[in-house]
Amino acid sequence: MTKENYKTYSSRSFSPYALERVGLRSLNVGIIGAGSFATFAAAAFLKIEGVKIVAITDLNEQTGKQFAAELQAKFYTAYQELLMDDKIALVYIATPPFLHYEISKNALLAGKHVICEKPAALKTSDAEELKILAGKLKLLYVVNLMQQYNPLYTAVKNIIAEKILGNFLHGFFENYASDENLSEGHWFWDEAKSGGIFIEHGVHFFDMFSGWLGKGEVISALQICRENSGTYIYDRAQATVLYQEGIVNFYHGFDQPKILDRQEIRLEFERGDISLYGWIPVKIRLHGLFKKWDLQVLDKIMQPLLIVEHNHADQPNKKVRARFRDIIFDSHATIEYGSDTGKQDRYQQVLTAMLCDQWTWIRNNEHIRIIDDNNAVESIRMAEHAREIAQKL
Repeated sequence: MTKENYKTYSSRSFSPYALERVGLRSLNVGIIGAGSFATFAAAAFLKIEGVKIVAITDLNEQTGKQFAAELQAKFYTAYQELLMDDKIALVYIATPPFLHYEISKNALLAGKHVICEKPAALKTSDAEELKILAGKLKLLYVVNLMQQYNPLYTAVKNIIAEKILGNFLHGFFENYASDENLSEGHWFWDEAKSGGIFIEHGVHFFDMFSGWLGKGEVISALQICRENSGTYIYDRAQATVLYQEGIVNFYHGFDQPKILDRQEIRLEFERGDISLYGWIPVKIRLHGLFKKWDLQVLDKIMQPLLIVEHNHADQPNKKVRARFRDIIFDSHATIEYGSDTGKQDRYQQVLTAMLCDQWTWIRNNEHIRIIDDNNAVESIRMAEHAREIAQKL
């Protein structure tokens, strides 16, 4: 980074997407699926002035009616009836994955903008069809890959782009997830309904790393199953993805009690590493070799920084060597930003930011969104490729 563009760079806001850009016009939303995440998302959406949830549908009539009553919205017994409601401009789909393609297609054909939970579909070809259809109809179609709206995601993206820690070398994502609330008969374990771990869950993280590192290619993958009452449940999956500058290992295991559920992302560079913690990260840790100017830039990106370790014995312009090159640095430091609290608030924040971004596009199609239909297609493409490789073993 040069001093000339430092002022512009450092003035960027990492707060939620600017709500004032959306304006005061109303956006009427219909929700298909009344599960726990739909209720959580609804609360995030309603933080935006002008958003109104006017209709709910769910196969479970009792749950759906209760949700509708809480929101003072109309309840429909079938999603097809909801799609016929002319008051609804945008449909939010929060059903199991095997229904995403069918409902998204019918919603688009009914003239509705669509935000669908991940994944877009169970097959890449279906996701591509939805993208093409939305383009022809000039309607919004996007999958809720909301990780890219996290301020920490943006901070990491800028650190990588400015090469503050040098070139990327290796990374990993480790997801030790809980299966405590996933009963033996839950649709999650049925690949015909969920697509399996790579497709149902992995799309989030394939999308994250592609946003940081560019397009990646899955070069190996495997799935491991546990025997359960004579049936086989695939509860662990791993993939290795090759990016232009390095490789990343992805691991997802759904086999932990809720109290031990945990996640970690690590990115290794020539001059240090970045670690992020949690499903929706709220804390970041950097360790590495920094020039004085690097620390000034980081302080603007992540303010305020907390330097938890600092080797004061280091002298300015100290020299070490790696990869056949000299590395000149002033500080060998460990830096932290954020805390372990506020995870639910951050989760709502990214959902609010996602809807604001998409609504801005609805009002002005020239607006460049953070995520769009390309993310929906490419994330499922990588996930489907990983599953295909794993199934051959």
